[in-house]
Amino acid sequence: MPGIEPMKLSLGPLQYFWPRERTLAFYRACTGWAVDIVYLGETVCSKRRELRTGDWLALAEELAGAGKEVVLSSLALIEAESELGVVRRLAENGRFLLEANDLSAVQTCRERGLAFVAGPTLNVYNHRTLTLLMEDGLRRWVPGVEQGRVLLQEMRAAMAAEERPMPELELLAWGRLPLAFSARCFTARALDIPKDQCGFRCIEYPDGLPLSTRDGQPFLTVNGIQVQGMETVDMAPERDEMAACGVDILRIYPQADETADVVDHFHRMLRSPVPPPRLGARNGYWDGKPGKASLAAPTL
Repeated sequence: MPGIEPMKLSLGPLQYFWPRERTLAFYRACTGWAVDIVYLGETVCSKRRELRTGDWLALAEELAGAGKEVVLSSLALIEAESELGVVRRLAENGRFLLEANDLSAVQTCRERGLAFVAGPTLNVYNHRTLTLLMEDGLRRWVPGVEQGRVLLQEMRAAMAAEERPMPELELLAWGRLPLAFSARCFTARALDIPKDQCGFRCIEYPDGLPLSTRDGQPFLTVNGIQVQGMETVDMAPERDEMAACGVDILRIYPQADETADVVDHFHRMLRSPVPPPRLGARNGYWDGKPGKASLAAPTL
């Protein structure tokens, strides 16, 4: 096999809270990376306001000018009218697709006749749901991290049986698995401070706050209202399996250091006749197992 060059690379939305200048420098450096698609926006906590909506839109224009496809990402958990107002402004930008991570964002796009990307926090577990969302304007689907190879194969088969096309399919290929969201701030709880007086302490943890078990074993990563896996998942060795499942885009989540090297690793992987060795952890969910069940490969 001469490689999987038709597959694209995307840079997923920044999940962590970084200072303004660090964030701007990161995305300006990204203009020279071999990623085709860049997702911009806050998906975790509306209190994170180092960059406001206008800043994200300005960055979108800058990246688009560098030849990147830009998608604006919305919050995964919308709890207030003010947060819904931000979603409306993002959806009505007039140029860039919205990644809808909450059904209220889907409704916003549906009311305006706008196409959208279905983010990984929408609950899409069967082809009926996928079909309904496509009728609402879904153009690209990012499955949840727990949705593995067998489910994707079943979805494709069910859609084919009804002679329905599959949307573009984007899969998380590198990064910590986002496992859960809550109205409670886990970072504030871990630091024993009230959520409303958090002092934006998560900005002190550019890759999240590691959480261990009582006996000191690494377990999870806390990121504001989000809980992530501890390990950084690397799906590059499953390249050919993902291609066989119809995956069009591989998503790389930003990390505090060496994101450019990760992008280069995946860019070379797509051009290689064989998949590379694993540099991170294995995603057990891909094989229908618990996420940590098959995390055996060491970091190289």
